[in-house]
Amino acid sequence: MPAPLWWLLALPFVAGACLPLQAGINGQLAKQVSSVLAAALISFAVGTLALLILLLVQREAPAIGTLKGLTWWHWSGGLLGVMFIATAAFAGPKVGALLFMVLVIAGQLSMALTLDHFGWAGFREAPISLGKLGGLLLIIVGIWLIRRG
Repeated sequence: MPAPLWWLLALPFVAGACLPLQAGINGQLAKQVSSVLAAALISFAVGTLALLILLLVQREAPAIGTLKGLTWWHWSGGLLGVMFIATAAFAGPKVGALLFMVLVIAGQLSMALTLDHFGWAGFREAPISLGKLGGLLLIIVGIWLIRRG
């Protein structure tokens, strides 16, 4: 596999750096509107509007026939996003940015390990190895160390 362009490495880093900021913003929003679900809705409404504008500018709207051909699990990504945003708004301010994010990372890596091992959701199959399990175990040890504080 050729070496990735620098921006292919920078984009996930920047996106990851935005997650704790997003969790904090949504936590403050939930406090202001006295509702985690209302904060999640506001967050998704703003995101939906931004995506709609980008979609119209790029002229990438899918055809109705394409949408009709989607299966139930194609639609589930939005529900998973709701779960994350609502959880971040609720739990993030209570546990703190560092602990919240390391728990998110542990969850992400656990799922990524499973997806890669089985080749699910369009990912290439890459079996679980001792090195991968060891890396995940180190993150779990990190959670314990952070909790001890």
